[in-house]
Amino acid sequence: MAARLGTPVLGVQGGSYPAQGTWQVSVGWRYQKSDKHYVGSEYQVNRTNEGSEVINHINLADLTVRYQATRRIELGLGAPYFMGTRSQVVRNTNREILERFQTQARGAGDLVFAARRWMFDPARHAGGNVLIGLGVKLPTGQANANDNFRVFSPSPPPSGAVSTVVRTVDQSIQPGDGGFGILADLSAFRSLAGGKASVYLSGAYLSNPQETSEVLTYRAAPGEGKMSIADQYLLRAGAAVAVPKHRHLSLGLGVRWEGVPVHDLIGGSEWFRRPGYSVGIEPSLSYVKGQNTFDLGVPFAVYRNRLVSVPDEANGTHGDAAFADYLILVGFSHRF
Repeated sequence: MAARLGTPVLGVQGGSYPAQGTWQVSVGWRYQKSDKHYVGSEYQVNRTNEGSEVINHINLADLTVRYQATRRIELGLGAPYFMGTRSQVVRNTNREILERFQTQARGAGDLVFAARRWMFDPARHAGGNVLIGLGVKLPTGQANANDNFRVFSPSPPPSGAVSTVVRTVDQSIQPGDGGFGILADLSAFRSLAGGKASVYLSGAYLSNPQETSEVLTYRAAPGEGKMSIADQYLLRAGAAVAVPKHRHLSLGLGVRWEGVPVHDLIGGSEWFRRPGYSVGIEPSLSYVKGQNTFDLGVPFAVYRNRLVSVPDEANGTHGDAAFADYLILVGFSHRF
């Protein structure tokens, strides 16, 4: 997703509410390798067997600064930096694979500014609370990054030729999406067993009212010539428990559901996007000591579904998408 939407789980041993007037600086990293193709929920094993699968490597670094304006209100600014590569093949008119090439893009992503409020007084609700946030996404990331592509031409006959052309890279590795967005999120926790365990729920929805960035995709299907600016969402729920005899350490296990809808909440949903979602199991580890917090999560997918897009429906087709088997999520924060 365009923004890091996770919120630390409070209520476990070592966690606490931030005091008014304090700052928190967080650094996060997300890595994924997307190479498993799905049409609907059906895995396209033939793509792997013939060696034609697209292979995306995504690294997303994120710097977030938060200021606790009051005991209940937090202001935050998130600044991501994106690094992505995409490996794909060139085919001839007979669909034979001729060669594999790679494109890449990197740069600052879209800034996110958000305000969040604890719905219950922290002084009287140490064991459970709900945090609701509202923010804006600014299109500061490049949405039309380009690179060298290898393309096949049937001339000169009889076998044709492969040449190099400059095009905008695929939507999946663009640092930005080209549009303003509205972010709404919610996080809730409930402490159990005297603070030695907790249950949590968090969700976020990024609404992108603008329909298209006007960036060309170089796709031939009707309605897919430009990139759509799609909404995104994330939902997490689970539990965390303190490790006995290690009071600074806790382990968590939850469910993670993230994706891109077919239709946006606000605005049009035409042009090219890959709607779909992934549901995974998310084990995690958190270490809290003093003003420092270290988090590690490795969610792995158990269900993936590439949905029918608006152009797919109009054309009577069903495009595919490459999903990751797992993610690696690392975070460190310091409060001062």
